[in-house]
Amino acid sequence: MSLLEFNHFSTLTTAITSVLSALLLLAVSRQLWTFRWTITRDRECKLPLPKGSMGWPLVGETFHWLFQGSRFHISRREKYGNVFKTHLLGKPVIRVTGAENIRKILLGEHNLVCTQWPQSTRIILGPNTLVNSIGDLHKQKRKILAKVFSRGALETYIPRLQDVVKSEIAKWCSEPGSVNVYTAAKSLTFRIAVQVLLGLTMEEGRISYLSKIFEQLMNNLFSLPIDMPLSGLRKGIKAREVLHECMEKIIEEKMQKQQSDGYCDAFDNMLSSAKENGLNLSIQELKESAVELIFAAHSTTASASTSLILQLLRHPSVVEKAKSELEANGLGCDSRCENCSASKQGNVDREDIPVKDGQTERDEIQNCCAGKEKICQGTGHCESVSDSGENNECSGSYLPHLSMEKLSQLRYLDCVVKEVLRFLPPVSGGYRTALQTFELDGYQIPKGWSVMYSIRDTHETAAAYQSPELFDPDRFGFDRDEMNLARFAPEFIEMSRSVLQVRI
Repeated sequence: MSLLEFNHFSTLTTAITSVLSALLLLAVSRQLWTFRWTITRDRECKLPLPKGSMGWPLVGETFHWLFQGSRFHISRREKYGNVFKTHLLGKPVIRVTGAENIRKILLGEHNLVCTQWPQSTRIILGPNTLVNSIGDLHKQKRKILAKVFSRGALETYIPRLQDVVKSEIAKWCSEPGSVNVYTAAKSLTFRIAVQVLLGLTMEEGRISYLSKIFEQLMNNLFSLPIDMPLSGLRKGIKAREVLHECMEKIIEEKMQKQQSDGYCDAFDNMLSSAKENGLNLSIQELKESAVELIFAAHSTTASASTSLILQLLRHPSVVEKAKSELEANGLGCDSRCENCSASKQGNVDREDIPVKDGQTERDEIQNCCAGKEKICQGTGHCESVSDSGENNECSGSYLPHLSMEKLSQLRYLDCVVKEVLRFLPPVSGGYRTALQTFELDGYQIPKGWSVMYSIRDTHETAAAYQSPELFDPDRFGFDRDEMNLARFAPEFIEMSRSVLQVRI
């Protein structure tokens, strides 16, 4: 063998040895990582840990989870069952599916489990938020928020909320080409949170800027808890600081300014509720609470709204049935046009048009119809024709403001919303931390481990639903009401629904 051949052989042998050594080291480290979590089981409990994989050292299965999305949980549920272990975002996690299992978790709040968000979420949102509160402090803060989302408070928000929605949808309709519904819905829910819940007044450019900053915060909310340059956690923290800096002056001005229009937003209700409970919130607490309120109202509501539009486009029969219900309750375009047309023809005295909300409805119909013929398009878009023959938009201003009472009468629309939340839930699950070791499906859930319960998987596999793969709002109708077929299904749907109001 020549010297050159010997050198090549030596180099190749070294390379192969290095690769094999690295692979062996990785295999050993993974086994040690798995063993490290195996010995953390509660030795006083005879039940085994759930099946599953803890992934690789430090990162666990986080990257699989991020890249595979919902398929990650589906594949592991099919392999390991309804209760399996994994390691995500720096924490050991027990993933749970099944209504009865989740019932035990939810009813065990403050006893078996406590609310626990991922560390990155808690760091980015800040130490004074509800997601970082446990025990009595958590109960106290929830008591404060109870007034924010009470029926009376919601009744107050509705008129302004409806105005913001109408204004945004008018922009969608005026733009040429197609609309990216999810992006537009996120912009809408951000505006609702800022203008309706927080009552903050900003320039258009400022709202757009803060919306993009908040999007950066949301994109990094669930990331590895590693604070280093270019990391997701660092980006999320920077976005939070920008939001706090922008909001501080606005919040200070708002606190000094007296309410001139009598409107109390969620921020006002939170301040008054805190005072009633003997708490004086600092500026830092208010800034963190403001961001948390936006967080609670933002992505999940936008996701559910997008899913609603998607399913309505796919199911025209559902649209027609919902439209008929709206018209039957005086909320459809056609019924308003009939009043307008009849009034123009002299068949109905304008004084006979119903007086609601202090004559608002009658006045708005008169203003919209005065001197004009109404034309209603099949899309629900209303136009008016002036004496000169020109088309002019009524801008939807003739529509009366909604109310909690009117909304409660829309039974079929309620079924549609429930079916959207069942079919495409906006949140895949929720987080808890085990306060003590307990049992699920014959396995031990060790004290201190994170518990991640699955909403989506449970909806898809629940025996209560007939043909769960079909979008069918009538399953929640009086004549079927499939929710009542399972012991915990009604509470579980309502839990999913409440996520849209207060995600925390």
